Parts: sequence; structure tokens; C-alpha cells
Amino acid sequence: MAKESKYTSRQSDANGVIDWPADENDTWNKLVTRQLELMPGRACDEFMNGMKLLDLPHDRVPQLNQVNEVLGDTTGWQVAEVPALINFDEFFRLLSNKQFPVATFIRTKEEFDYLQEPDIFHEIFGHCPLLTNPAFAHFTHTYGRLGYSASKEDRVFLARLYWFTVEFGLLKTEKGLRIYGGGILSSPGETIAALEDPSVRRTDLDVIDVMRTPYRIDIMQPAYFLLNGMDQLYELSEMDLLAKVQEAKALGLHEPLFPPKIKKAS
Repeated sequence: MAKESKYTSRQSDANGVIDWPADENDTWNKLVTRQLELMPGRACDEFMNGMKLLDLPHDRVPQLNQVNEVLGDTTGWQVAEVPALINFDEFFRLLSNKQFPVATFIRTKEEFDYLQEPDIFHEIFGHCPLLTNPAFAHFTHTYGRLGYSASKEDRVFLARLYWFTVEFGLLKTEKGLRIYGGGILSSPGETIAALEDPSVRRTDLDVIDVMRTPYRIDIMQPAYFLLNGMDQLYELSEMDLLAKVQEAKALGLHEPLFPPKIKKAS
């Protein structure tokens, strides 16, 4: 979050409206259309229910005030317009106040298939449908409050829990595995790989195990953790997670399931 972005967020006017140009509305349309085709039988029911509630437009980038109306009525959350990248203090502060940060830019056509930093498609399409779910919303709020008061070192362990749940989590259901992580749900390649790639590891979620598991943001994930249902997120949020962090720190990290990132020559 500390690095600089090549993107610049668009600013809303006095009425909270952003005037998105036609080419960016077209990018949204193409992203939504492609991803919606993959959702049936892969996304969890809670996500699909949230999509119905939000009723996101397909032909244009949604306005944040329209999303806020639905979130406010369901769980009391709001989305907050932020610059392309924010620091961890601001990220946790917003979550602790039930505000989900949304960078108001959309990826270029050149980065249509993959983008490392979160754009408005990732945040709105990937995460906001589940913010209508009480258990998911409660977990995210609790995570924000804990992270805001945690030390820099403890935040690194908390970040792994967020990564393997909110971003890349899977649910076990009576119909089979389903996706709830926004990082998966906003990526066509990850949506298929998370459920169908035989080479990846899928294990039941154990909090300390998750906190000890390294990850990289720039590759397809080699490991996913499974919840027994969305209510398990609520149960996680009621644990003493900072005590779990101390246990994970004492045990140390697992060996990474991926090769080290190759540094570019300067």
C-alpha cells in the first residue's frame, strides 16, 4: 500500500457522482459480463444474494451512493471514495468505521486480465455483494478494529488471515466448494483455478495455520483455506485474534508454496 500507483482515482462532484468516460464504462461492462458468466455454480449463495440486492448496472460503472443505499439498509456499511492507494493506517481506520475503501479508477485495457492493485471493479463487484451479509460484514468490521490498534508486526499476521478469507476464501457447501473471496470472484482465471486446478492445496481453515502461511499477490494462489459456512467467519471474529497472532509468531512461518519473486535488475 505504500508504493505509488500509476492510476489516479476520479473525484466525485458535489452530489457524489463521478462522470465516467465512455471507454471506462465499456471496460466495466466487459469485466462484469465476463465474470457473471462464471458465477453460477462457483460463487457462494451469499454472494449471489448480495448481487441481487445491489443490482449493479452492467453498462456503466456504478455510482458509490447507489451502493451505499443498499449496504446501509442491510448491514450499516458504506463504501468510501479513496485515492488509488492508501496506507494501512487509513485502510484499518476505514474498516473500523464500517467504511469499505474503494479506489475510484478502473483498469486500463492493457491490464484487463490482471491488475495487482484493487480497482473499482475488484472492490465493488468482488467485495460489496458480501458486505450485505451480516457474518461477513461483522468479520470485516472486527478485522478493521483489531488492525487499527495492532502493531506493524502484528498487522502482517492479521493480513494473512484477511488474504485467505476476505480475498481468497472458499466455502464448503452441500453443493460442493463455492467461492466467497473477492480476489477470486473478480478474476476469471482465479475463479476457475480455485475450484478446478488439481495442483493447488485446499485445506480446512485453522486460524494459526493461516497466519503462518506466506502468500504472494502477483501469482495464482497455490493454496486456499475452506470454511464450513459463512457463520464460521462470525465465529472467527469472536476469537481473541491478537492472542492467535502471538501463537503464530512464536511458531514461525511455514515454508512458502511458491518460488521467490525475481527482482528486476536496476
